[in-house]
Amino acid sequence: MPAAGYPCLVTSPSAAASFDAPYEGDLHADLDLALWLADAADAASMPRFDAPDLDVQAKPDATFVTDADLATEEAIRAILAAERPDDSVLGEEFGTTGDSNRQWIIDPIDGTHNYLKGIPMWTTLIALAIDGVPRVGVVSQPAIGRRWWAASGLGAWTNGPKRIAVSTVAELDKASVSFQSIEQWRDAGELDALERLTSSVWRDRGYGDAWPYMLLAEGRLELVAEFGVKEYDIAALIPIVTEAGGKFSAYSGADSLSERSSLATNRVLHQTFLDLLHPS
Repeated sequence: MPAAGYPCLVTSPSAAASFDAPYEGDLHADLDLALWLADAADAASMPRFDAPDLDVQAKPDATFVTDADLATEEAIRAILAAERPDDSVLGEEFGTTGDSNRQWIIDPIDGTHNYLKGIPMWTTLIALAIDGVPRVGVVSQPAIGRRWWAASGLGAWTNGPKRIAVSTVAELDKASVSFQSIEQWRDAGELDALERLTSSVWRDRGYGDAWPYMLLAEGRLELVAEFGVKEYDIAALIPIVTEAGGKFSAYSGADSLSERSSLATNRVLHQTFLDLLHPS
């Protein structure tokens, strides 16, 4: 695979509106396509999961890529090339193609380290951003038979299909949170903030990757926050969290895909968490 297959930089349009801004168009066809893409991704990724001959290579950023990551993104891109040839695509493994205001943002296997170790907590993330705002999101976790999806104005759903919604917990001391890892917060210079957070809530755990955001959307957590995330790590999560009634922002509180951080909440506690993490 040529070096061009391992982009170090990612680019996506700046959001022209907030992540909560209503969308006036019809997203049914795009959501149907995103679910089809997830089916194709599952078909490419599952046969290679826990395979003894899985090919694993180190990328320039010291993360890993497997033959399954590449094959899964290629399967998604092939369908998009046929069905949405005028749309832009941003993928973790093959970078950005096109410059449309409609951009598909793809992480073929989010949680590659889990994937290559045979741990089933990995997902395929598929999003459609329009004018920089993620409007369609699908999170597929085929190794445990779970999938979540949403589109602006169409609600957030999981297997069943069953509509999902965030919790109504409104007190910090009753909140359950997921913070990824202590190392991540230390590297971001936010250990003091993490201590304030974990000392103020009922329960804290580091569930990791996309899964805790889906637990949040299902009403099982009240906050998920992390650092070092790229556009393809979070774009698909945003419509699901917001359509479930939650609030999604960067750690700063801004609606941004490019700040390399995330802060997702059940909405009612969003400002409370921001005040706790960023005391004046």
